[in-house]
Amino acid sequence: MLPTRLRKNQAVRSLIRETELSMNDVVYPLFVVDGENIKREIGSMKGQYHLSLDRLPAEIDALKDLGIRYIILFGVPDEKDAEATPAFVEDGIIQEAIRVIKKHDPEMYIITDVCLCEYKSDGHCCFFHQNGEIDREKSLETLCKVTVSYAKAGADMVAPSDMMDGHIAAMRDALDAAGYESMPIMGYSAKYASTFYGPFRDAANSAPAFGDRRSYQMDPANSEEAMKEVALDIEEGADIVMVKPAMPYLDIIAKAKELSYLPMAAYQVSGEYAMIRNAVDNGLLDEKAIYESLLCIKRAGATIIITYFAKELKSLIEKYQ
Repeated sequence: MLPTRLRKNQAVRSLIRETELSMNDVVYPLFVVDGENIKREIGSMKGQYHLSLDRLPAEIDALKDLGIRYIILFGVPDEKDAEATPAFVEDGIIQEAIRVIKKHDPEMYIITDVCLCEYKSDGHCCFFHQNGEIDREKSLETLCKVTVSYAKAGADMVAPSDMMDGHIAAMRDALDAAGYESMPIMGYSAKYASTFYGPFRDAANSAPAFGDRRSYQMDPANSEEAMKEVALDIEEGADIVMVKPAMPYLDIIAKAKELSYLPMAAYQVSGEYAMIRNAVDNGLLDEKAIYESLLCIKRAGATIIITYFAKELKSLIEKYQ
């Protein structure tokens, strides 16, 4: 324990503080929908919105004013099909969103989530053979088409969340072959089959129509498996590795940080956000709980935090850091 004379003085506490948050630590998720003049609050995620393309410039200006420089995009198209076509067509919702944002603010750093669940009519992240087994070849082929289409549209980074075996290597090859050798890949390396994704599935309209995703996401009981998944992503060429969810898996973030020499990301997912948001709004927790939740994720080893609380971080830092 530190001597009392160090802990009792605010100036000294600041001097010896081991972990601090900054606006450079956070990435803010945006949900883009079809239509016009839409800014619709997501019922299960108070304070988060569905935004149509025409509302993106104003949102980007507001984020910039708050010191947010990094965003990750999720598309919620009106129409889906069995082949996930809306995910990779040239005029897809994310491709158009990238163009709108880059035209308005070329300096905003855009990360694109790469998955099929928001665009496939069955809500799954992959394709299946008739016997129910995952069709890995078709899944990877389609995911690579999505990845390259985002790069062509002007994305700065891709973040595959599908959890298909070999996806990082396949996407790296596809990007390199298309002339995007410098495009970074942030892998959802340890993505657990978690109940904490519930509000996101509402926001993205991506709940699976049958079964669940345990066959291609990780068992929450396992930690050594997570280390193997992180190691595989590194071997396949990932530039950043990620653990998702964040707070219930701080031990995994810490272990993965020790294993990996790469930057470590963590996703404070929708269920984490909803719990803390509702507790703060109902007076059960002080707003400092938001700050503390982000601080502990960084302390565990995350250098990048994807969080729906990014808009509030600037004021929280000013108050509590």
